Amino acid sequence: MTGLHWGILATGGIAHAFTSDLRTAGLDVAAVGSRRIESAREFAATYDIPHAHGSYEELVSDPTVDIVYIATPHPGHVDNALLALDHGKHVLVEKPFTLNETEAAIIRDRAAEKGLLAMEAMWTRYLPHMVRIREIIAEGTLGEIRVVSADHTQKISTDPAHRLNALELGGGALLDLGIYPISFAVDVLGLPESVSAVARLSDTGSDADVATLFVHPGGALSTTVSSSRGAGANTAQIVGTEARIEIDRVWYTPTSFRVVSPAGDLLEEFTTSIEGRGMQFQAEAAERFVAAGVTSSDVLPIDETVAIMGVLDEVRRQIGVVYPGER
Repeated sequence: MTGLHWGILATGGIAHAFTSDLRTAGLDVAAVGSRRIESAREFAATYDIPHAHGSYEELVSDPTVDIVYIATPHPGHVDNALLALDHGKHVLVEKPFTLNETEAAIIRDRAAEKGLLAMEAMWTRYLPHMVRIREIIAEGTLGEIRVVSADHTQKISTDPAHRLNALELGGGALLDLGIYPISFAVDVLGLPESVSAVARLSDTGSDADVATLFVHPGGALSTTVSSSRGAGANTAQIVGTEARIEIDRVWYTPTSFRVVSPAGDLLEEFTTSIEGRGMQFQAEAAERFVAAGVTSSDVLPIDETVAIMGVLDEVRRQIGVVYPGER
């Protein structure tokens, strides 16, 4: 580890989950910032954080902070990330990285200008089972990969004011839930060459259910389903000519998988046993990147993050979802 000092920007649920895992992994959390000093102080007391700030500006100005975790709702990501970068801080930005490709490119370019790490907090890619899956693919065990399928479906509140239903907050199943299976498909097959999408919209105009069909280089197909109206199996599958990988529920969290031959023979079984939720692995990776002097993740390069936001833009264009005030 590099001994980086983390700053936590915002104090919502995802910030609690991430900070708990930082503490589990023994990483240093130097400060937290909130728009309400009371919230920052309560958060700091919970995780034994030495500095609590009543504004994001105070947090990024804190000389004890090296890297900032951006945990605000995604419409705020671009401004919050730029604020941190302009104060010389590396950034780990909660997924989805931004509202759209334009905003993602702005963060990427500012980080490059400053010589700082900008990284999407797509924590699934750094989990032990995903590391092993990439190894298996690289070894050629699956043969030619033909199909990838994955879903992320949850039963979430239908209250129009809920964040997932509010367009002004970037609400919808696609950006909050669909980002997981879509990023997974890109991880395995590369960026799609063609995109097809359908959706069912909620009364607020946000996407409640979304299905995608992508064609990737070489003709491989991927399908994804995301929904905020019902909880499904949340499993994933990679099908190759020589074997397939079956990832158990919940596939985007620490879990198990099997490698199975076309005849049904079990070739490998992988199980996961870790402490915490598993968000610490992305933080440890960020520290390694900074220690190595690199400004882009080799697991999820910043250019790929920007390109994935472009894919999500195309999905939204096809299903007719536009966020107010988009850049």
